[in-house]
Amino acid sequence: MENALLELKEKMKLVYAGYGSYLVVLFKFLLALVVFEEINGILPYVEVLDQLFVVLLAALICSIMPWNLMVFCGMGLIVGQCYGVGIEVAGFALALMVIMVILYLRFTPQDALVMLLTPVAFAFGVPCLIPIGYGLTKAPSSAISASFGVILYYFMELVSGNASAMIGADKEGKIQNLKFLADGLMQNQEMMITIIAFVTVLVIVHVVRRLEVEYAWNIAILVGGMVYMLVMAAGGIFLEAPIPAIPLVAGTIVSVIVGEILEFFLFHVDYKRTERLQFEDDEYYYYVKAVPKITGAKKSREYKMEETPVYPDVIREQEGE
Repeated sequence: MENALLELKEKMKLVYAGYGSYLVVLFKFLLALVVFEEINGILPYVEVLDQLFVVLLAALICSIMPWNLMVFCGMGLIVGQCYGVGIEVAGFALALMVIMVILYLRFTPQDALVMLLTPVAFAFGVPCLIPIGYGLTKAPSSAISASFGVILYYFMELVSGNASAMIGADKEGKIQNLKFLADGLMQNQEMMITIIAFVTVLVIVHVVRRLEVEYAWNIAILVGGMVYMLVMAAGGIFLEAPIPAIPLVAGTIVSVIVGEILEFFLFHVDYKRTERLQFEDDEYYYYVKAVPKITGAKKSREYKMEETPVYPDVIREQEGE
């Protein structure tokens, strides 16, 4: 079974090496399509923005443009859908987006995409996948963008859950709506718990997977899943915020499984064949721990050095020249 998976991994590498640019465009198109559809699913208040043609066109444009354009398009879609609830809601959303953009451009401009992936992960019931995945592949600074993603999700849920009461508000009602949105975010204890859990898990996973111990990535994934459940459960009890147990456990288990899949493709090594080597020069001794990667058994059979026979006549001709 493992050999079959390893051979599949090698074949996928070969396919990516040959068609990488096309696959990236396809992946960006599908990802943008999922992100925009999920946003419209939570905030379906402007019919034009919810049309399939508009979503497909936006996803197609994002597929051939830099990653940050997808983020700005997603934010623009959120603001546009909020306009269907009320101009004050759209203004609040725009102000929130501007603050996030300024901060993320200052601290984590390379991790903008996580702000949109986080609401999608919540929609699929696997929020824990974000801190585990980014802890394995990115730096602790990614926690900033992930936290913004959490805020975006809870803001959209806040608008979606109270849209009927905010639509068609008069001047006084618009002011009350702004106050309601501000209080709804600042006093959302579940959102605060989730942000704490995201930051804690992402940092712990990053630290553990960098340890010089065997199976560091596997340990980091399992520890991250357990810490996420522990922080969410403890925070829910301490702050008296209801955290559904079954979705929490099920989503964390799925996130751990996906994390193990990431480990297989990104850091699959054979600890049984670990070697410890020693080198030296005029000034230092070097102690190196070498852990070989696990590759498909088929690979060693495919690439063989061909020996070309050299005849004496050829050698004499070359010497004569």
